[in-house]
Amino acid sequence: MAQGPHSTEKGRQGQKLAEKFLRKKRMRILSRNVNTGPAEIDLVARDGRVLVFVEVRSRWSQSDVRPEETVNLTKQQRLVRGAKAFMKFRGWEDRPSRFDVVAVDGFTDPPTIRYIPDAFSA
Repeated sequence: MAQGPHSTEKGRQGQKLAEKFLRKKRMRILSRNVNTGPAEIDLVARDGRVLVFVEVRSRWSQSDVRPEETVNLTKQQRLVRGAKAFMKFRGWEDRPSRFDVVAVDGFTDPPTIRYIPDAFSA
């Protein structure tokens, strides 16, 4: 399902909030919106020596489903394949890596951010 301009802008807002949050945690953002074929990786960061592949999920209206709950097994598998392709392309196969999720609830003021480090494994 294609996203409209409104949802795309909200997604960008969520990603900017996630970036700011991660920078405060002393992570360095290496890449944004990396399209690897198998998946688009929202953010690639470095936490010390560890490469961190970050999935950003945001909600801008009240919902019974938390944003982080939408990172299902199929999405996880695509992200893992995408991360492996990214690492191979960069020659970084030997680097330690992990998958984090940043969930942004934008319907609260200010937005609520939940951070799930090492949310799933390859």
